[in-house]
Amino acid sequence: MSAIRLLVLGAVRERGRAHGYQVRSDLEEWGAHEWSNAKPGSIYHALKQMAKQGLLRAHEVEPSAVGGPPRVEYELTDDGVEEFSNLLRRALVRHDEKIDELTAGVGFITCLPRAEAIALLKERVAALEAWRAEVTKHWAPGAQVDEEWGSVGEIMRLWVHFTDGGAEWTRGLIERLESGMYVMAGEASPDS
Repeated sequence: MSAIRLLVLGAVRERGRAHGYQVRSDLEEWGAHEWSNAKPGSIYHALKQMAKQGLLRAHEVEPSAVGGPPRVEYELTDDGVEEFSNLLRRALVRHDEKIDELTAGVGFITCLPRAEAIALLKERVAALEAWRAEVTKHWAPGAQVDEEWGSVGEIMRLWVHFTDGGAEWTRGLIERLESGMYVMAGEASPDS
């Protein structure tokens, strides 16, 4: 999975209908250009590609003020809504995703109903625990093991460390969601 697909679909979804500059501005405002591959060229390329793939519908809305091609606004098609939902769920569940994919998923977590988001995150914790158990079945830290494994033991230690940290953070997010933090899909905003 590429984080750019989830980010672009999510940004268009948030606006309902958006042109490339709006999507780019939103993603830059979120800092996505710092932690993902959401650079200007990849954003515009993703918009055009996903329109060709039927995930976005393109609308020419106004001629350019400087004589260029008309501005194009995009909106999600039914297939685009389904793709966004699938990418979001996958980003939250997988234990082996890249950090930009998980970050994008967390950024759009409020698009899901609370119970579903919690269930997906619990699946993620279970996957992290299973992966950790598999790693530590073959390797466990200790003086003798460290001597046998050499620098590869440091790799194993790093993996276990990231897995433990990821599971701890995910459990914390589950607790925050269970306590009512954030307005999730289908819930009324406290301001309404």
